[in-house]
Amino acid sequence: MSEETITSNSSIPQQPEASQTSAAATDQESGMMQELPPEIRIRPRRRKKVSYLTIQKIKSVDYKDVNLLKRFLNEFGKIVPARQSGNTAHQQRMVTRAIKRAREMALLPFVPKDGMFERFGFKSNRTPRDRAPRQYSKDTSSQETQS
Repeated sequence: MSEETITSNSSIPQQPEASQTSAAATDQESGMMQELPPEIRIRPRRRKKVSYLTIQKIKSVDYKDVNLLKRFLNEFGKIVPARQSGNTAHQQRMVTRAIKRAREMALLPFVPKDGMFERFGFKSNRTPRDRAPRQYSKDTSSQETQS
């Protein structure tokens, strides 16, 4: 086969003419066929958090180990979710079960006191509110004395 037959048999797409490129540019300007640059489309992957239990090679969590359990409570006494602590599902269930048992045994409070978690890096900006005593209306107090 000669080179002439290969070039005449055009299976390779040819470059568009100047009139076609200008039409495509106007479509892009109007917003019809606008493609985003690759920097915007591709999101960088975040590094997965590693659990404290995995790092310390702790296989089971005991409800009596209060210092370990306090690591998994936030400043309000709520259990930290697995996406923040990096726990696996198995570890999160183990920690949750131990925290709930420790609360029932009164080793951990249901509601923390002020300054309880400060040694773990939690700083509370809350101040105790001075609450005024309740004011009862005269109608309710007079009804209670009459009956």
